[in-house]
Amino acid sequence: MSISRKILCLIYCALSIAGALFPTLANIEFMRVYGPGFDITQFIELANNNPAAESLSRDLMISATAISVWIFSESRRLHMKHLWIVIVGTFTIAFAFSAPLFLLLRERRLYELEKEELKIDLPNT
Repeated sequence: MSISRKILCLIYCALSIAGALFPTLANIEFMRVYGPGFDITQFIELANNNPAAESLSRDLMISATAISVWIFSESRRLHMKHLWIVIVGTFTIAFAFSAPLFLLLRERRLYELEKEELKIDLPNT
């Protein structure tokens, strides 16, 4: 694996960890402030409480939808494994976790495909 690809994988891994950690901490704080459970209705209401929050919520919804469509399309095209982790992670942790995780898995799959291609191109001796 090239140095640039390794660095890219490390960046995606770090972003995925941050994407799991920071939203989780915010969700824990939400539950601490607004009650012992996670009231999704109140969460959505607060996420749309003012024009700034509404803008961020809509931006996330539209961009996450577009990226999710691409994730499904790209994973089928590349015959990727472990897509279920990305899907489950989106709904149980955060899209900020699962999008970089997908990019990490995609980078690893592209590397696998390149290795397979090299093996095919090598002449038999």
